[in-house]
Amino acid sequence: MIGRDHSMPRVALLIETTRSYAREVLSGVRRYLDEHGPWSTYLELRALDSPPPQWLREWDGDGILARTMSVEMDKALSVTGLPVVELRATHFSSHRPFVGMDNVQIGRMAAEHFLERGYRVFAAYSLETERFFEERVNTFVCELKAKGFPCEVLPEKKSDTAEDWEKSQLRLMNWLSQLPKPVAIFAANDQLGVRLLEACRRSGIAVPEEVAVMGAENEETLCAFASPKLSSVQLDGFSVGFAAAKLLDGLMRFKRGMETRPENVLIKPKGVVVRGSSDQFMIADQLVAHAARLIRENATFGLNVDELCRRLNVSRSTLDRRMKGALKRTPKEEILRVRFREVHRLLRETDLTVEAIASQTGFTGAQYLHEAFRSEFGVTPGDFRLSAVSNRER
Repeated sequence: MIGRDHSMPRVALLIETTRSYAREVLSGVRRYLDEHGPWSTYLELRALDSPPPQWLREWDGDGILARTMSVEMDKALSVTGLPVVELRATHFSSHRPFVGMDNVQIGRMAAEHFLERGYRVFAAYSLETERFFEERVNTFVCELKAKGFPCEVLPEKKSDTAEDWEKSQLRLMNWLSQLPKPVAIFAANDQLGVRLLEACRRSGIAVPEEVAVMGAENEETLCAFASPKLSSVQLDGFSVGFAAAKLLDGLMRFKRGMETRPENVLIKPKGVVVRGSSDQFMIADQLVAHAARLIRENATFGLNVDELCRRLNVSRSTLDRRMKGALKRTPKEEILRVRFREVHRLLRETDLTVEAIASQTGFTGAQYLHEAFRSEFGVTPGDFRLSAVSNRER
């Protein structure tokens, strides 16, 4: 009979695999093991609300990394008597050492992003189910109040049914109709941000010209599916996973049975990923606001400055002067900015050829795109794609 190798710790990774943040956490754990392992790890496909594994009670392991969603999971982890590092801040797992995101910094980054873009009217869309959502929003509100700007908050309860979705949409549409505009709204997470954008669409509210929206967590499936695409504060799951593995390693090696737990480890978010829902400065000039909206909606379909002027019934010199005054960019520069933003996305997220990307982003051909891209960014589209893939795989 093969005996157990006690030199190799056995670690259960009770982390959901359904969200991009959690998968980044697992990548961070993997990097730690590559550098400091090995561990014998148990990982299964899980959702956040999956029940505790039945084998956990009798498991002959050494440590656990967990994202605890329920009282049931909390009790199951406690029964093991093993060192556990918690990766999800909840009311019922606060007795364990915690490694996770600094939610104060998330709220602060959102406030700074909107302030830098000139907004002076603010609101927040919160979720009552988790304290970390409330912490993000409370910080956002406090940062603005400290600078003399009030911020209205709409709290929301979690809803999963179609009926709840429709009730939520009606409530949001009513709330949005009463807010002064232009207004910048911070949503506690990307799911709420998507709800806001859909309510704006149903209400005929222009985003970002009338309402700018930002979420948090940068859940790319949600952010990319939204229309316009949702800006979001990007978490750093990789660093969380690496730090959590390091902490658990120390607990398993040296600190098992310790009376006092180590300090929580809070990781700063990477920053704001700016997409269409907030990729605009506050525009008081209604002509410029209209021009910016037309450019955002039509630049990738070949809109040029002459056609833009015809649609607005304004001379090119007037539009140049007023857009430079409001945006510090000419109409041509703004058209190129919007096109390049989409080029960047397609280079990062697809395998389309440069010729196909040029066709989808309003450029007259692959050669023109190649030359314009290199002139603007100092690298070719191919080099940019290689760099983006390399960074994603690190």
